[in-house]
Amino acid sequence: MTLASRLAAVALASLLATGATFAQTAAPAAKTDTAATTDKKATKERTAESIECSKQADAKGLKGKERKKFRRECKKEAKAGTAAPAAPAADKK
Repeated sequence: MTLASRLAAVALASLLATGATFAQTAAPAAKTDTAATTDKKATKERTAESIECSKQADAKGLKGKERKKFRRECKKEAKAGTAAPAAPAADKK
């Protein structure tokens, strides 16, 4: 065998070995996690308080961290407002 044919044979063998290595890699697991997260978000229903707070944030033109902070506080106030009348009613019984 000549030197050129040996080099060609080695090059061909290395290409085949490299192709087999890449073909055996597993698919990334992150895609399935993302799909599961999307399903959870799709099934979660929004409360009336959440929708109202979103409308208020839209009206104020809030975005990003400011919007998140506003909505968090708004929902706390809304829950506190609905929870306060329920507590005295329980005491009357």
